[in-house]
Amino acid sequence: MTVYKQIENKILKSKDGTLFFTSSFPGYDEEYVGQVLSALCRQEVLVRIAFGIYLKPVRSRFGIVYPQPSEIVASIARRDKAKVLPSGNTAAYYLGLTTQVPMKSEYITTGSARVIKIGNRSIILKRSVPRNFAYKDPLLSILVQALKAIKEENLTEEHLGIIRRLLKDHQVQSTWQHDIQLAPVWIRKFLTNIKNSIDNEQMDRQ
Repeated sequence: MTVYKQIENKILKSKDGTLFFTSSFPGYDEEYVGQVLSALCRQEVLVRIAFGIYLKPVRSRFGIVYPQPSEIVASIARRDKAKVLPSGNTAAYYLGLTTQVPMKSEYITTGSARVIKIGNRSIILKRSVPRNFAYKDPLLSILVQALKAIKEENLTEEHLGIIRRLLKDHQVQSTWQHDIQLAPVWIRKFLTNIKNSIDNEQMDRQ
């Protein structure tokens, strides 16, 4: 069986909605894999959604159903062995701090910066400093990104209530002291005040 057929068969047997990269076929020359993937796009077996990123599409009567931005970003992160975090309005939406679906899905990464356009939507990956990925607790790492986007002067009582509920439900304890020291000063003070209030309330109930 030719290399072309081996790659084609693997793709045909995969689930609709699977993402492929030229590096998805270890052992084969990536330049040649790229040629095969391009040929399969011409045959409408695949759709190229960005440079080097291919999709075996899910098709509906309304057209191609694209993966969620988070799925695309997670696939890129796995390929690049990189860390990623939602940032900006994407982080705020992820935590329920805004109900507005962002047209631009923003992430920070330890990998390469890039912009991926899918229809009228964009995925923005920005390379960021290691400090942002040093948090041990996933909630706090995303919460800090969300608060940076919202900004201190724009925080409302509704934001306060949601954040209080997140921290109360999540019960961050063992990693708190380590993580809170990584946050910007105003966020550190803001979150510490909320957590102290939660801790005092729980102590009063005992």
